[in-house]
Amino acid sequence: MGDTDKIAGVALDRRNFLKGAAAAAAGATFGVSPLLASRAYAGQELNLTIIQPHAVTGEYLKKEFLEKFGVTLNFTVIPYDQIQAQATLDVQSGANRFDVHDYWYATIGALAEDKVVEDLTDLIEKDKALVQPEDFLPAIYDPYSLVNGRRYGLPYDGDIHLLYYNNEILARNGIGVPKTWDDYYNAVKLVTEKEKANGIYGAAVLGFKVPIILISTYGNRLAGFGGSFLKDGKPNLLSEEAIAAAEELVRVAPYALPTPSETAFEQGLPAFLAGKTAFIEFWSDLGVRAQDPANSKIVDKWGAAPVPLGGNNKANVASLNAGFGWAISTGSKKKALAWEFVRWATSADVTLQLLTLQNSGIDPARTSGLNAGSYKSFAPKVQAAIAASSKTLTWPNGPQSPKLLEALTEQLSLALNGQIKPKDALAAAQKEWEHLLA
Repeated sequence: MGDTDKIAGVALDRRNFLKGAAAAAAGATFGVSPLLASRAYAGQELNLTIIQPHAVTGEYLKKEFLEKFGVTLNFTVIPYDQIQAQATLDVQSGANRFDVHDYWYATIGALAEDKVVEDLTDLIEKDKALVQPEDFLPAIYDPYSLVNGRRYGLPYDGDIHLLYYNNEILARNGIGVPKTWDDYYNAVKLVTEKEKANGIYGAAVLGFKVPIILISTYGNRLAGFGGSFLKDGKPNLLSEEAIAAAEELVRVAPYALPTPSETAFEQGLPAFLAGKTAFIEFWSDLGVRAQDPANSKIVDKWGAAPVPLGGNNKANVASLNAGFGWAISTGSKKKALAWEFVRWATSADVTLQLLTLQNSGIDPARTSGLNAGSYKSFAPKVQAAIAASSKTLTWPNGPQSPKLLEALTEQLSLALNGQIKPKDALAAAQKEWEHLLA
């Protein structure tokens, strides 16, 4: 090797290489390359997008990356329903302000198709000893990253919903934890009818008209009935399971916290944490929030379970609702440093730290994190409920997925508001999906 060689597009002189080699032993356990460990990038900056629910995570990553490697991370917080549009606009307009994007997995196909994010396949293969791809939860690794046989990002937030319940409300109404969606409906109806006058409702049903909210709530029921969005790549919205799921969503709406179509997690979460609802379907990080006395009035008064079953389905299925990864912008002029960040931020060590950080908004993406003793101790009820789900329901994630999800959201919202019957709503969505996928 000469005095200066190129590694990943960055000049590495002999002094930095020796420093890096010395740091490699420690760095290797943290998904860190010798180059990054040597602080060869110190003084540089990266610009990143991040969704609002991950703001605490952004602060943690910024502090750690600066302290360990001397690199400043400049996060721009973006509403979760605008993250794909902002990333696409940044590249297609030529602005190229961002190096790394926090992406929703359902949009990865569109981002790849529009050439907004880099193909990371060869980098992952080259650095697989540091990436440890075999450690990502098998149910999420491909849906979160794979498009037409190539990988365009790495997962770091493996979102699913669980059914959370308030033990006190259930006890005073003589209700057990629902095993089926029929049990759930009866419980919600009972609580609302008995306690509505006191401001207590059976459930907060997240029905706000954006895909990541409304389809998550529908997806829980679709998973519970054992259905799927697609079958052999074709729309499957008129299956018996899909229709039953939509009917369950609409059936419970009159007994939910008013008004489901106006309830996103910003409205539903405070109500549950204030002890105003018996149930809420929510991401697994709620188990951490519920134990924080600064934000919760139900500390030690709640439980979590897999979403209920429906129809003939007997297996607990978790819908992969939301879920995020890190990807490198094709407009970045610092792709080598961006890859160093992505590899570090998705590493087993960093993601475990985020799992056990209050209000990080991060759920398990790696097997090592899900089974870690520190996570089991930090969120024991949630960890057990996640582990009880034996299968997963994956959302569409191909190039047309954003349009598919918008079309389904539009129709489900009409049904939830009583403007159309659930079966007719799905028939309209099915027709639109068939057109988009033709």
